[in-house]
Amino acid sequence: MTTCPAPVRPLADDAAYELTTLAAELLARHSSATSPELRAALPGACAQLPDAIRHALRPVDTADGLFVLRGLHIDDRDLGPTPGHWSSAGEAGALWDVTLLLVATLMGTPIAWDGQQDGRFVHNIVPSPGHESEQTGASSDVLLTPHTEDAFHPGRAHLLLLCCMRNHDNIATTAASIRRTALAPADVEQLKRPVVPILPDDAYEEAQQFAGRPAPVPTLFDAPGGLTMRFDPAYTPLDEADTEWREAYRRLEDELARVSVAVSLEPGDVLVVDNDIVVHGRVPFTARYDGTDRWLKRASARVEDRPTRPAAERHEHGYGQAALTAGAA
Repeated sequence: MTTCPAPVRPLADDAAYELTTLAAELLARHSSATSPELRAALPGACAQLPDAIRHALRPVDTADGLFVLRGLHIDDRDLGPTPGHWSSAGEAGALWDVTLLLVATLMGTPIAWDGQQDGRFVHNIVPSPGHESEQTGASSDVLLTPHTEDAFHPGRAHLLLLCCMRNHDNIATTAASIRRTALAPADVEQLKRPVVPILPDDAYEEAQQFAGRPAPVPTLFDAPGGLTMRFDPAYTPLDEADTEWREAYRRLEDELARVSVAVSLEPGDVLVVDNDIVVHGRVPFTARYDGTDRWLKRASARVEDRPTRPAAERHEHGYGQAALTAGAA
């Protein structure tokens, strides 16, 4: 893995001011970042924003499959302590929840999950005591294995947005693009076969109890722009696959590790990841639980009519999980 700067799209000071001022106005009008009325107001509010912001938030357009929006300014002194758990965050950093929702709305349609973080559209990603070794965003001691966000679900986001609140220790997010790999054609063909399922991760306890039979899904598939990917080895029963498929999968893991980059976000940075092209993770770190630990906010967005998913996904049950859409009743 190499540590290198991700593609950066700078946001001018006046554009950043307009974006955060609009977020503050919405928050003042609706009292809470979790208000359904605020979410319903997002498209109309976005129509007020200047072309400079829209240009900065144009679709991901390189083989890296990601970029960093840089120019928002977060004052560490105003944040308060890093929450010890997502459930205790409340309205902490609410201005940035709304700012991130505006960014997500400019790029697509924000989504949430009824079975994750109480259906919130912006998640607080913080290390939490007792979760240090899990393969979830609440972990710390272990490498968070590179994965597609919500890979188990056919309605997963097309775009993942991570806004850095605090990162005193320069803890890196890892990312690897399938379009930077040099996988052999025979391995690509193997991994286009739907051989084994991807199971719900530990953030979805209810989905893990779903009684329906898990459906095998392909790992790789073709899209108009090139190969796309659905990948989560920590929740894929690899032992159920045939030898040829497993060997191709391991070579894919090796290739993704070879091209992986480490991106250390600064406060105010928004990392935008194309969830069809890039797997992401996080390096291990030691949490202090003293209010100064790494703190990200996460939002997800779908891009309507995007031709990057196999048609067969429409028939998957999604382990009973329903996606919530901003603006829906």
